[in-house]
Amino acid sequence: MEHRNFGNTDLACSVVGFGTWEMGGTQYGDIDLKAAVRAVEMAVDHGITLFDTAEVYGPFTSEELLAQGLGARRKDVVVVTKVGFAYRDDDTRGRSAVTGRNASPAHITAHAEDCLRRLDTDYIDLLLIHWPDHKTPHEDTVGALEALKHAGKIRHYGVSNYDVPMMRECEQHGHLTANQVGYHLFDRRMEADVLPFCGEAGIGFMSYGSLGFGLLTGAMTPETTFVDWDWRSGGKAFGLPLFEGEHFRAELRVVDKLKSFAADHGKSVAQLAIAWVLGNPALTVALVGMRDERELEENTAAADWQLSEDDRQAIDAIFEEEGVPTYVDEPQAR
Repeated sequence: MEHRNFGNTDLACSVVGFGTWEMGGTQYGDIDLKAAVRAVEMAVDHGITLFDTAEVYGPFTSEELLAQGLGARRKDVVVVTKVGFAYRDDDTRGRSAVTGRNASPAHITAHAEDCLRRLDTDYIDLLLIHWPDHKTPHEDTVGALEALKHAGKIRHYGVSNYDVPMMRECEQHGHLTANQVGYHLFDRRMEADVLPFCGEAGIGFMSYGSLGFGLLTGAMTPETTFVDWDWRSGGKAFGLPLFEGEHFRAELRVVDKLKSFAADHGKSVAQLAIAWVLGNPALTVALVGMRDERELEENTAAADWQLSEDDRQAIDAIFEEEGVPTYVDEPQAR
């Protein structure tokens, strides 16, 4: 599989990364956790060298399961995790466990240690601040990350869901290895500012939601519903109405046409979605959830498909035919 470097750093990884939000088991649909752990075990053999998790997935469950799946192969891969949320002091699970954002130095330092313990590792390859904390100065947060790097606890640091002004300010106090933000065929907001800035500033870009949070798997129908604890049940996807009423139905009509387009190339719609994301040269890695070996094999094979400019124009034409927006000019969720 192709490898790319994170911006202008020496950190490199496979262009398809293993996303583990679903492995938290409390926010993102039903999942066979044992099968998911087995998929982690097999992923390195399929060429995947980056695994992305976060303490909030569960919370805490995903990090523990990832450590279990990687075992001794942890040294062979890039492990990314995220901190920056505060939690209740009880056993509350899912989204209701979160009480707010906290990127203060003391919080980041303490929670990085917790991540190291759960991941059963001496170092984190890339530690990200999950969402911007609007109360803590970026200078203070970056200072704490620099201290963790100097101490050998982390190799690199970055952010997630930060906009360009925030990244500019962070860059005054250190250097971000990556920004991780949602990016897929139905959400192209990052193309306006964030992706160009990352390319110019030498910052890697990690796309989450590469399969449109399930929309681009081809498995959803107009009758698809979500249990109340699934974050998609509210209809919104990071500020966009992707799972609401007619928006959802129109997107599924697009997916049906994309299926046919992909089938003409001997591919699946999921492989088309991943190949489309990887076609952006400013992108380092496309994160994809993988529940079992079948999805693992399908998703990794997508890295071999390079869409032509004609292909991309044909894909855009499908969106235009159905009148489905891609939100490129909409403000970024912060």
